[in-house]
Amino acid sequence: MADNSFKDFVLDQLAALPEVRARAMFGAHGLYQGSRFFAILDEGRLFFRTDAGSAADYAARGMAPFTYEQRGRTVTFQYHEVPPDVLESAAELVGWAQRAIQVAAANSKKPARKSK
Repeated sequence: MADNSFKDFVLDQLAALPEVRARAMFGAHGLYQGSRFFAILDEGRLFFRTDAGSAADYAARGMAPFTYEQRGRTVTFQYHEVPPDVLESAAELVGWAQRAIQVAAANSKKPARKSK
């Protein structure tokens, strides 16, 4: 069984947010608030959903996006690693999580593309 201590720590830090839960996915965990998928826990690192505006805040702090290798190429997602000092402060982490949840909500409202 995998060590769940990091997942438990992150969930404890986010306890002020209602309906936050972790769900296993592809060897990692996704974090949800209600139906909104807003974070990835992978290999002891936490990544929050970003958009163009919030990604700049992460990049300014030297934090990289979530990537993985697939069929010999690197795939990048719109999630960035949370800075360690933010992770250590529950109040600050909740604020960053709320922004990630807002980004996830905005993306879920976009209409699906029509096929041609």
